[in-house]
Amino acid sequence: MRREIHLDGHVFVANAHLRIADQVMSETITHQQFHSYLDQHVFFWPTPRDCQKMLEMYARREPDEAFAILQLDAHALLDEFYDDIKLSKYDSGSSPRYPNRCAYKKSLQMFVTLDQFEIARDHDVPSKPSEIREVLVEGEVTSLSRYLQFIYCDNREGIPERWREFAQSIQDFKNLATL
Repeated sequence: MRREIHLDGHVFVANAHLRIADQVMSETITHQQFHSYLDQHVFFWPTPRDCQKMLEMYARREPDEAFAILQLDAHALLDEFYDDIKLSKYDSGSSPRYPNRCAYKKSLQMFVTLDQFEIARDHDVPSKPSEIREVLVEGEVTSLSRYLQFIYCDNREGIPERWREFAQSIQDFKNLATL
């Protein structure tokens, strides 16, 4: 399910590769309902290591694309969007390599609010910080400049002028992610 989003003269592609195997879907939700739910959120990877894994995967899938990683002030973002945030123990949009061996099912029950984090004890939701693989914000995240710490990319010309002072190379990010 590919969807183009047009914003400020730029085109963004949502769900370009989102193909989830039937075997990992819960009987309580359809593919379309699950995709629709995901499309209502902005996703963040909580650690450089998680982001590095995703960067490597997307680079393999789209070898001719250029990528940028925005490092944001997580504390300020979590504080500002507290009521709109959910956490996931899994990469919610992926399909496991071996779907028949998957220990969980894709459903809306795999997301937990910040209020319920470390309280909810369902095995499908994270119960400690090391289990968080995604941070989701429902709706949209605006005023990114307020949270922006670094932009890792290899083409500074593609960065808005007001953000160029935050630019670092992708290699700088890779070095950070391996620490």
